[in-house]
Amino acid sequence: MKPILATAALGLALFAAAAPPALAENPAESRQKIEAVIKAFGKAMADKDKEGFMRLFLREDITWVGVYTDGSVARYRASLKDPAQPSPKIQAATPRKFIESIARAPEARTETFENVRIDTDGEMAQVLFDYSFMVGDYRNNWGKESWQMVRTENGWKIAAVIWSAEENPVPRPQK
Repeated sequence: MKPILATAALGLALFAAAAPPALAENPAESRQKIEAVIKAFGKAMADKDKEGFMRLFLREDITWVGVYTDGSVARYRASLKDPAQPSPKIQAATPRKFIESIARAPEARTETFENVRIDTDGEMAQVLFDYSFMVGDYRNNWGKESWQMVRTENGWKIAAVIWSAEENPVPRPQK
């Protein structure tokens, strides 16, 4: 055999001998597993479980961005001693900073999830829902939240979180 044909034959043989790729989960199975991640997210917040919360993410440095409504920014700006002081419409952080703030808070911080929509092909998913962020019994802010998720060897992981936020215009009751 000529060297080029031998190389091609060897390449084809190795390709044929390779293990077949894993098949994507079926959508129903994926949805159940993604719904379990959503429940685990809420439970970790309620339990102030920092490590359990962090296990839900692909990495610590994922996109974690909130965009505040114009009304929320205007109300915040009006509350400042210097209304010209910058008040960013977009705020970025990390999942760890978020769960650490939850864990430090003296009262419960929880999130509700409604109208959950999941679009997946079994390997990646887009999760979109309406949320309310609660401080005790007070509805602090609400909006839409979007997660990008990927299926890894260790299960479904959140790869990005983006949300809109309408801050409650009614001040939190003083105790």
